[in-house]
Amino acid sequence: MKDFVNKAADAVEDATKNVRDTVNEASHRSEAEAEQEKRRVAGDVMTPGEKADSVLNEGKNRVQAEWDKTKKDVRRKT
Repeated sequence: MKDFVNKAADAVEDATKNVRDTVNEASHRSEAEAEQEKRRVAGDVMTPGEKADSVLNEGKNRVQAEWDKTKKDVRRKT
């Protein structure tokens, strides 16, 4: 009986973590898209420094999104 309860608790914990990671992944992807759109719309007005910051921020958000996706994938495979 104890194993059943532990397995159920682990399943709930994994599901909770997967939901959190899915939300975080979507948020990071949205932020990356917003940075890209910001450069598309205001690119000519932005200074080179602002463009560089925007590109780096987009890259950071894409890496964070991939990290959240990887955590979900690893959890599913174990």
